[in-house]
Amino acid sequence: MEGRNLLKTEVAISFVKDTLAQQLKNNLNLIPISSPLVVLDGTGINDDLNGIERPVSFPIKALNEQKAVVVHSLAKWKRVRLRELEMEVGEGILTDMKALRPDEDYTPIHSIFVDQWDWEKRISPEQRTLSFLKTTVQHIFNALRFTEQQVEHQYPEIKAILPEEITFISSQELLALYPAYTPKQRENAIAEKYGAVFLYGIGGALSNGEPHDGRAADYDDWSTENEAGYEGLNGDILVWNPIFQSAFELSSMGIRVDKKALLKQLEIRNNLDRKTLTYHALLLDGQLPECIGGGIGQSRVCMFMLKKSHIGQVQVSIWDEQERQNLKAKGIHLL
Repeated sequence: MEGRNLLKTEVAISFVKDTLAQQLKNNLNLIPISSPLVVLDGTGINDDLNGIERPVSFPIKALNEQKAVVVHSLAKWKRVRLRELEMEVGEGILTDMKALRPDEDYTPIHSIFVDQWDWEKRISPEQRTLSFLKTTVQHIFNALRFTEQQVEHQYPEIKAILPEEITFISSQELLALYPAYTPKQRENAIAEKYGAVFLYGIGGALSNGEPHDGRAADYDDWSTENEAGYEGLNGDILVWNPIFQSAFELSSMGIRVDKKALLKQLEIRNNLDRKTLTYHALLLDGQLPECIGGGIGQSRVCMFMLKKSHIGQVQVSIWDEQERQNLKAKGIHLL
């Protein structure tokens, strides 16, 4: 019986992924493309995430032992690909990204395996605004909400809970609302209040001298002043998860750095030596298009849509055997 229940879960996972992927393509005008599992080291193309995570690396015999790294995400690779595919303004790409992050801490919502929809869309310089970012977020939220409603229709025992609208707030405004809270506590408070929130301006120092969360210097623009008077053209989509009684991040995204923002952010992070790397040199030379993009966690979305309490219920990864048995005793069966 356990096997049949796992099979039902697999069918439901496919339903969620197929439905949301189609909505993302429609709402954002995205074309599905192939994507790499590994890239060559030393090019600056791999995503640095928070700047401290170690990628999986290995030498390639056929390339004279040149080192390759397993991707963390495809934030910078996608921008290069937009240029190579000669994408026009308003056109974008969607990839089914698989990655390994061996420094990730194990929790019910984290594993070392990452699966997400990585997307990127070409924009004009005039669209590097908070209002355009918000419009794009709304398109993604509409796709999420439609998918959740389809899940309820397909599986009536799973009730849709997303609000009709997503709420927008800057990380500085959130700090002002809850000055005594930690960043995670602030996220929990605002997500519980509104159900779905886009928290923007993540990466730069706030009025308390600390960033809300870490961001690498060379993909999202977290330093440009926006029309609301705050810094940042990036953010996270957070929803309230009743299973965990906490905020639940489904997507990290943003308008990408232009030349000015890249230099500013590299200087802030004392990373100016990266200017000579392939990706950075292309950007500084004006050879990469302006764009917006992000990642939407496939396993995270499936957990939220199917009301699962452990990420191992919606993805196959590596787990400690004792932990697997402990969870099984609680009726939680990992794939």
